Formats: sequence, structure tokens, C-alpha cells
Amino acid sequence: MASKNDTMGKTFTVIILLCLVCSIIVSGAAVGLKERQEANAALAKQQNILRTANVDLQGRSADVVFAERVRLMTFNRDTEELTEHDSLFALEEALAASSAKDGGERASAAGVRGLRADIPVYVIQGEDNGVASYVIDIRGSGLWGMMYAFLSVDPDGQTIRGINFYEHSETPGLGGEIQNPRWRSNFDGKNAIDSDGNVAIRVRKGAGDNEVDALSGATITSDGVDKTFQFWLSQEAYGAFLMKVREEGAI
Repeated sequence: MASKNDTMGKTFTVIILLCLVCSIIVSGAAVGLKERQEANAALAKQQNILRTANVDLQGRSADVVFAERVRLMTFNRDTEELTEHDSLFALEEALAASSAKDGGERASAAGVRGLRADIPVYVIQGEDNGVASYVIDIRGSGLWGMMYAFLSVDPDGQTIRGINFYEHSETPGLGGEIQNPRWRSNFDGKNAIDSDGNVAIRVRKGAGDNEVDALSGATITSDGVDKTFQFWLSQEAYGAFLMKVREEGAI
């Protein structure tokens, strides 16, 4: 007859073996699904960029339309040089390899950390192969976390065409209204920068000329959106790129 200790020992052995088997299965699944997860993430990004630029897919896959209509570039905030890349993967590699550079007071105010010297630019081509718009990648802190968005600007380097907050953790019905198409449409047609390259768009209560009215009951979120614009459209970030477009013409 087996002792109590023998029984307990066998039980723990079975538990340990079961845990090892489960961990191997989970690890194997994670490795096996990594490629698919990366592909899904890339597709989601392509869809969001095309949606921001108001590109009609016409029933086709987003990755196909993206390959036809989008040129991938990085803009160096130090040298103001533009570099073209042949894939999203190549662009992401270039961004990861780019040296870190402090964004200054405006970046800190917007909650932007880990800023690189290179920032991405998505050049949307029209059906005539001319530039239809530019989509830029911006982010800033809200009430509960970072707010991520794509901003579309016309070929003049000044007029806002649309904005798409594709990821955030703001309160539904309050700060979460940054995703409401009705509120987002208030940015359409506003000037991103003025003729001198200064940030022109503002988000505040009782909006005046070239301003967007703050969200009711979401002061911190609205202030976060305003500070996001104040940094990313400044000369320390995309403001320099937009001035380059204004002065030199479409890229």
C-alpha cells in the first residue's frame, strides 16, 4: 500500500509535467502565430491610413490599394531629409534604427516619450499619380492613456483633410467622443499651420477662427488633443515637413 507521501509526490509530478506541456504548447502557438499577428497589425495600419485619407477601396483588399496608392517615407527632424521605403516592414525597421532625439517642452507637455529623429510620412497618390494628400502619425496623452491618430493634410501642406483616432483609452461618451465622426469633421478644412509655419489649429472651449470646440465634459482629453497638435505640427516635428511642402511643392 502506497504511503501518503508517495501519493502526494506523484500528484506534484503530474502537475509539474502538465505545466511543462502546457507552457510548451503556449510558447509554440505564440511563435507560430507571430507572423499572422504581424500581418494583421500591418493590415489594420493600412486600413486606418487609407480611411484617414478617405480612399475608397472599391471592394478591393486594403493591402492591394495601399500598395498602389501609398508611398512610404521618413522625415528626419534633424536634417529635414526625406527617405523613401519600399514596404511597411522597411519603414518600421528604419524608424527603429533611428537615433532618439528629445522633442523639447511641447513633446513633454503632450506626453510624448521615446521620440526618434525620423518620423513616418505616408504620401497618398491620386488616380493620376499626383499627390492627393499626406498622412502623418501623431500621438499624445489623454485622461487615461495615450491617444493615437493619423492626420491627413492636403497637398498644399496646410489644409487638414481628416483625422482618425485609431487607438485610445478615453471614457466612452466623454473623452471617447474623439472617435465620433461628427466631432472629427470639425477639423476638416482647418489650417494645420500658418504662412510662417506656426501651429494654427487649436482645440478649446468657445472655439473661434480655425479652432475646434472642446468636447463637453472631457476637458483633459480635449486639452490633450490640443497639446498633441501643438507638438506634432510644430517645427520640432511635422511642421518642418509641412513647410517644406509649402515652399517646394508636392513631393
